[in-house]
Amino acid sequence: MAANGLMSTSNVFLHRPQHAHFSFSSTTSQMPVIGVKGRVSFTAKGKRCYPVVLSMATAAESGKSVPPGHGISIMVNGCSGKMGKAVIKAADSAGVNIVPASFGSAEEAGQRVEVCGKEILVHGPTEREKVLSSVFDKYPELIVVDYTIPSAVNDNAELYGKVGVPFVMGTTGGDRTKLYKTVDESKIYAVISPQMGKQVVAFLAAMEIMSEQFPGAFAGYSLEVMESHQASKLDASGTAKAVISCFQKLGVSYDMDQIQLVRDPKEQMEIVGVPEEHILGHAFHLYHLTSPDKTVSFEFQHNVCGRSIYAEGTVDAVLFLAKKIRSKAEKRIYNMIDVLREGSMR
Repeated sequence: MAANGLMSTSNVFLHRPQHAHFSFSSTTSQMPVIGVKGRVSFTAKGKRCYPVVLSMATAAESGKSVPPGHGISIMVNGCSGKMGKAVIKAADSAGVNIVPASFGSAEEAGQRVEVCGKEILVHGPTEREKVLSSVFDKYPELIVVDYTIPSAVNDNAELYGKVGVPFVMGTTGGDRTKLYKTVDESKIYAVISPQMGKQVVAFLAAMEIMSEQFPGAFAGYSLEVMESHQASKLDASGTAKAVISCFQKLGVSYDMDQIQLVRDPKEQMEIVGVPEEHILGHAFHLYHLTSPDKTVSFEFQHNVCGRSIYAEGTVDAVLFLAKKIRSKAEKRIYNMIDVLREGSMR
């Protein structure tokens, strides 16, 4: 690690572009003069284009198609946060009904949040079970979306299981082992993922395949991990942890406590290269591998600006879960890999 906080070797130029992309590169310097370097980049620029989507619901008798979210209602817990608001906007665009109720902190109880022209009443912790049961009775096709805080993850999951309401958990943190155990024992439908960005999940899937098929391929390599998010993100990135677990299967020795968390806005702009306009909403990740003799290095990087990638992925998870419920599929915990494999994302 260089003195200025940048990860570098004599053979690697650390590229941090200004747009969301995914890339990997490798270098080798076994020959003193001749080097080999390769990079593959996936870049998305310009306006988002939406293909035609067939509704999961039965078309109306008139023969006209209906929005993909027709008949589905969601309750977004954490609606006052930026992520919660982004999900509501994406869900509204998909034709999903937004329930005018949400869970928040004791301090937020009684507040009314307006998003997309819809007014949502925030309920405090003491009202949760009564409110959720009432909402579920009124909206039988209800799916809860959770974008609260890490400390609320386990209690919220227990409540969802107790009431029997299906949910999509986008909140990271909490006791994840306990979370999965609670939901599994509750026998309800759920999508739980530390990462809701569809393209990032595809990258994670590729990492999983590599780790399963080539265990130990990077044995002896050292790993440096840096992740930068907005200061409001209190915990280490769940995505980073998932990628690191793949590297561990590939033979790399690494402790999760070694993750370099960057939360200072000045460092994010000057060191990481985050555009100033996205300081309050971004996710930059860098994984740097170096061989024992320092002659070979690999760099994996994925940078995201804004929250639309996560909001759209969350709505796809909601539509996926609704489809599973309507088809009476197995009640179990699904993840974003399952959503990707369904192949019906917008």
